[in-house]
Amino acid sequence: MKRRPRRSVPATLAALVLTAAGALAAIVAVQTILGERAWLDYGAVARRLNTLRWADFPVVAAGGVLAVVGLLLLAAALIPGTLVVLPLRGEPDSGASRRSFRATLRAAAARVDGVDKVGLKLGRRGVRVRVTTHRTRPDGLADSVRAAVAARIDRVDPARRPAVKVRLRTSRSTS
Repeated sequence: MKRRPRRSVPATLAALVLTAAGALAAIVAVQTILGERAWLDYGAVARRLNTLRWADFPVVAAGGVLAVVGLLLLAAALIPGTLVVLPLRGEPDSGASRRSFRATLRAAAARVDGVDKVGLKLGRRGVRVRVTTHRTRPDGLADSVRAAVAARIDRVDPARRPAVKVRLRTSRSTS
């Protein structure tokens, strides 16, 4: 099971812009039908647009902005995002959420004796663990954390096994 994130932000922005433009057009149309003074004077807008040429700066700038926005929306639709559900070995429809996978790896690193604080980033190909300890001699602590995280990865058994990198930081000075 591979579930990608929904593209809700670009879709929401596009929907809001189109809804606002449609609502404005509907309001102006109703105001015109009722004989009231419209928010937007169609005649003035049409006269202004008729005076512009294709090579004028406002036309070129608006075209450029619309082209960039269109390309960004197209890229957001076509470029795959990071997986929301990570596939597991075994059952074809089994998976673990990135959030739960990250939490279980963080818990495994935090259970190692001597670890005071854990920061964990889950990337596409690897897991980066930052560990803080109060020990003055943290010999072997990074290896213990790496082994604990690797053992937990083996228990979860993802379809693609990420590499584990550990950075150790001591909160005390080593003098």
